[in-house]
Amino acid sequence: MRLSGTDEAGTDDAGTGEAGADEAGGGPPYDAVILAGGRAERFGGADKPGALVGGVPLVERVAAAVRAARTVIVAGPPRDLPGVVFTREDPPGGGPVPALRAGLAEVTSPSVVLLAADLPFLETAHVAELLAVLRGDGTGGTVGGTAGAVLVDDTGREQWLAGAWRTAVLRAALGAYGGRSLRGLLGPLAPVPVRLAAGAAPPWFDCDSIEDLRAARVRAGERRERA
Repeated sequence: MRLSGTDEAGTDDAGTGEAGADEAGGGPPYDAVILAGGRAERFGGADKPGALVGGVPLVERVAAAVRAARTVIVAGPPRDLPGVVFTREDPPGGGPVPALRAGLAEVTSPSVVLLAADLPFLETAHVAELLAVLRGDGTGGTVGGTAGAVLVDDTGREQWLAGAWRTAVLRAALGAYGGRSLRGLLGPLAPVPVRLAAGAAPPWFDCDSIEDLRAARVRAGERRERA
């Protein structure tokens, strides 16, 4: 199922760009797939992508980080995000691999940024660095032709839902994969690890639980907002 976000005036700080080139140098066009259809069991079954940090829903914050994408695709329930394409995995809530499969079906650019919907501190500069490493001109010093690039946290752990990939490589891998694990799908592709300075708010910080959401709100200066 494919739907477009409702286009209402005055609703969007997290709107997507039309140029489809990253903001740190006008590189080749890319699309973005944001996975937002999980069961959120550690979130009490609440609408995690819609949870507010800094007064903005998590999924909108992530969409803002990829606003330069040619197309932003959200694999999850439709919501009011102008200019965004919505699709659903089959069955809904079936996990990240089916969600990626559904999202990738809407991708038309040669590169795709794959993200979780619960990364409140991801910014355009982080996305631009992932794309630069993917193309071989980032700080990772890699040669062109790598399958992908993923953020790693301060312990060196890969963040599979914070990366940039060559679309053709992902499609081929999905076509040959019958499992349910995102790590099982992406790990063998040997993406380049991208280590970024964490700063005050690490871009890989995700809101897996209500406690994580509270911590994100504290980081964002919202100590009085209820979880």
